Amino acid sequence: MFNERMTEKIRAAQRVIDANKETVSKGEMRQQYHFMPEAGWLNDPNGLIYFKENYHFFYQCNPYDSFWGAMHWGHAVSDDLLHWEYLPLALAPSHEYDDHPQGGCFSGSAIEHNGRLYLFYTSAANSGGGVIQNQSMAYSDDGINFQKFEKNPIIVSPPSGYDMVDFRDPKVWKHDEFFYMVVSGKKDQLAHALLYRSKNLEDWAFFNVLAESRGELGYMWECPDFFSITNEQGEKYVLTFSPMGVEERTSIYLVGEMNYDTGKFNYSTMGTIDWGLDYYAPQSFLDKKGRRIMVAWANEWQWMPWWKDWGPTYKEGWCGSFNLLREVVLDEDNRLKFLPINELKSIRLRECTLEKEIIEQEELLIPTADGNSFEMMLTIDLTKTTATQFSLKLRCNEELATIATFDLAKQMLYVNRDHSDNWSNGTSKSTLLLQEEERLIIHLFSDQSSIELFTDNYKTNHSLNVFAGSDQNKNFLSVDKGQLVVEELVTWSLAKTML
Repeated sequence: MFNERMTEKIRAAQRVIDANKETVSKGEMRQQYHFMPEAGWLNDPNGLIYFKENYHFFYQCNPYDSFWGAMHWGHAVSDDLLHWEYLPLALAPSHEYDDHPQGGCFSGSAIEHNGRLYLFYTSAANSGGGVIQNQSMAYSDDGINFQKFEKNPIIVSPPSGYDMVDFRDPKVWKHDEFFYMVVSGKKDQLAHALLYRSKNLEDWAFFNVLAESRGELGYMWECPDFFSITNEQGEKYVLTFSPMGVEERTSIYLVGEMNYDTGKFNYSTMGTIDWGLDYYAPQSFLDKKGRRIMVAWANEWQWMPWWKDWGPTYKEGWCGSFNLLREVVLDEDNRLKFLPINELKSIRLRECTLEKEIIEQEELLIPTADGNSFEMMLTIDLTKTTATQFSLKLRCNEELATIATFDLAKQMLYVNRDHSDNWSNGTSKSTLLLQEEERLIIHLFSDQSSIELFTDNYKTNHSLNVFAGSDQNKNFLSVDKGQLVVEELVTWSLAKTML
């Protein structure tokens, strides 16, 4: 049978996962409420979809090592977007077009059609002439057991003039009578989002260049996503991607108009989804309530193991997690907001509250029931605050801390992890939108090995990995000069959702 080879490889990989998962689950750096692999390596989220009464997470993984390798698709399901049940792997490298140690089943997406779940992915292999990337398909009627399409690959090569080695990450959707697919391509060292269309999901034709970089947005757009979204002014379209060659910006969104007659997207707004050092390859889907939900890999391209050390979790037998799921909302100014999903409130446990605190040239210990894994809402009264700068010192012990500095005078936010954990380094930075604002609201989530900070009404966000030990459980609010007026500070410990 055509798919027997994949079935064998999935069973072999599952045996490795099953043999390692109990030991891996005891790792000190395991997250409490962020999605992780049972064992081995994880990177991009793939194929996010609501299908047959469950939410499905597919994800890039290497079950054989906590290091990047031949890519498989992991699979998990949930009925509440919080608690996830691991299922058998969905895809494994098994055919000549995707079976290679430095290739495999790369990133892609999912779509339901006539009760069947289809997965679209980049198949990457090397037949001796270098890595070749093309697009392939698999399908399932039960959402668990998948078959690769016998006529794979469905798109053998990009249009003439495009690099064969940089042609990947298909995102598929339907509009009217056509299915559409956006794939990332590279031509003349510039990024292009290539648009294909089909009437049957099997036969695809190149339609147009949906959008492109002319140098200002890098040389490759990884994991493009495209969707419609509405506000009070009406419908807009959004293209998101992770650009290569744009330094600090690891996840960008463009908002504009789509012309399906020409296959062209014309954008008028550009923004950054997350300014942190660890937010990459975001993908979105519609949930059963009609919300646009987005999730990303909590790392980034230059963190890949051929660029730098892969982190302390390697020794625990795993590597990689997802950022918090976020609801995407289009504001009245056509900018996007990214709100942690409302379901997270259901895992709040013990609450600690401070009100009407004035801090002057001192450090305030932030009250938490658990200083490692917690949520915090901090509201600063800017009308009464005279301090021009204050800091959050997070996940501290006597020597180590991650420091988020809010420079009110210069309207800047810096998150520094040079002394976070004896491994991490780097500072993420962004502007703060403080004009005519009376309050600054900061929403923060800390987990065992990550910090996610939201501000500017969820338009300015910073996500970073912080591999802090369990003894780093103190958190402080600090002011060097002037007075900081805290209107309210609330923290919650959070229930564990991951094994």
